[in-house]
Amino acid sequence: MKVVLASKNKHKLVEISRITEKFGMELVLQSELGVDIDVEENGTTFEENSFIKAEAVMKATGLPALADDSGIAVDELNGEPGIYSARYGFDDSLDDWGRLLLLLKNTEHVPDGQRQAQFVCVITMVTPDSKTIQARGEIHGELLRQPVGENGFGYDPIFYYPPMGMSTAQMSPEDKNKVSHRANALNVFYEKLKEAGYADK
Repeated sequence: MKVVLASKNKHKLVEISRITEKFGMELVLQSELGVDIDVEENGTTFEENSFIKAEAVMKATGLPALADDSGIAVDELNGEPGIYSARYGFDDSLDDWGRLLLLLKNTEHVPDGQRQAQFVCVITMVTPDSKTIQARGEIHGELLRQPVGENGFGYDPIFYYPPMGMSTAQMSPEDKNKVSHRANALNVFYEKLKEAGYADK
């Protein structure tokens, strides 16, 4: 099944494709189909924003569209940056690294032992016949005080995953795709795809 990924993020395409190709889904970026739209993510939850993006790209392409809305939520910051992870600081001059450094600065006061955080991912697929399939995945860990690791992207270098004793940026792509919030969401998503008849059981 050919599905459009409602994203311009090539890192996400690579990471998601490594998982979706296992269940016969061919993902293409919206830009590969000549679609260049900026969707206003005005929802208040990961679920709402994921749906908004998927629906907009489905309407623009006429194909099933898959959207991932994800972010990092820090307990001591009341869940921030959360849905605003990709826009954290609301400063257009900040890139991913700048936002990572801003989060470290804003959590300097949080003592060790209280730096719990989670990555959250919600995957939504909207089809031209108005079907919606949605799944949520999480991974729980702690914020580091310094970036560690060269793999991954976004906040991976400062997210420590205790069961593996390393940051998600230190994991190999294969290992990360076994435990990440995105992998967890996609595994649930696949089960829902099967229930809806879009994938072989």
